[in-house]
Amino acid sequence: MKALVTGAAGFIGSHLSEALLDRGAQVVGLDCFTDYYARSLKEANLAVNKHRDGFRFIEGRIQDVDLRLLLSGVTHVFHLAAQAGVRKSWGRDFRVYSENNVDASQQLLEACVTLPLQKFVYASSSSIYGDNVSIPMREDALPQPVSPYGVTKLAAEQLCYLYHVNHGVPTSSLRYFTVYGPRQRPDMGFHRFLSAAIAGDPITLYGDGEQTRDFTFVRDIVSATIAAGDRGIPGRAYNIGGGSRVSINQVLDIVGRVSGHSLDVRREPAQKGDMRDTFADTSLARADLGFIPTSSLEEGIAAEYRWLSTTPALG
Repeated sequence: MKALVTGAAGFIGSHLSEALLDRGAQVVGLDCFTDYYARSLKEANLAVNKHRDGFRFIEGRIQDVDLRLLLSGVTHVFHLAAQAGVRKSWGRDFRVYSENNVDASQQLLEACVTLPLQKFVYASSSSIYGDNVSIPMREDALPQPVSPYGVTKLAAEQLCYLYHVNHGVPTSSLRYFTVYGPRQRPDMGFHRFLSAAIAGDPITLYGDGEQTRDFTFVRDIVSATIAAGDRGIPGRAYNIGGGSRVSINQVLDIVGRVSGHSLDVRREPAQKGDMRDTFADTSLARADLGFIPTSSLEEGIAAEYRWLSTTPALG
C-alpha cells in the first residue's frame, strides 16, 4: 500500500498515519496547518511520524498542491483533511468551511478520476444526521444537519458518491461519531474537561448535560478506517461509533473518577448547531468491515488523561 493521508498532522490523521506505517505501508502525509488551533500542537502530532521510514510529508492545501504529482503511485487515499468545529462554522467563517471541506474534496476527487486507485476513504461525520432521525442512527436515515459544518461534511460525502457513480472512483465514507483520545483537539469536550480537572479550573458545560453522544476512541476509529481501505464497498457510507450512548453528565462523573478531582462545573446555554443526541447503528460496518469497537469509555478517558498529564505543554 502507498497511502495519501490528508490532514496527517491532525488528531486522527496522525494516529492513522502511524498505524499504516506500522503495517508496512508507505505514507504521503499532507496538511496545511489551518489556524483553527495552535500549529505547535499539530507539529507535535506530526513529530510522531515525521522521521519514520516510509513517511513523506508535504505542507500545503489540497487546492494549491500539484495533485497529479502528489497522487503518483498512490493506491489508497484517506481523506481526513477538513475545517473542524460546529460552533465556528456560522457567519463569515462559513466560506472557510466551504473551501476546505467541499471545494478541496471536489478537487481531490477530480484528480482521482483516471487513477487506478484501490480505495478512497472519506472521513465524514455524525453531524450530517441532525436531530430529526431515529435513535440509533442508521445510514439510510434522511440527513438533515443542524450546523453549517454538518452541511459541508454531507456535501463532501455526496461528492464522493457521485464520483463513484459517474467516474468509478472507489469511494467509501465513514461517519465518525465523537472521536476522543490522545492528541484530541483542544477545543473538544474531553480535552477541555480533563485539562480543567488537571489545572483545578472550572469546566464550562453547554446545555443541561443530559445530551448524549456515542463516543468513539481513536484506536477504534483508526481500525475502522484501515478496514474500509481494505474492504469497504465503493459507494457506501458507514457509521463508526463506540457502541454506547452516554450523557455528558455521565462523562463528567468518569472524568472526576479518572482524575481524582472534584469538578467545578459552570453551566451555559446550549450552543447553536449542537445536536441533542447521537447513537450509531454500526451493523453495516460490522458486516462489511468487521468493525467491532474494543475500547470502553472509562479506559479511553483514562488514556487521554494520562496523555494530557504527561505532556507539559498540554496538561
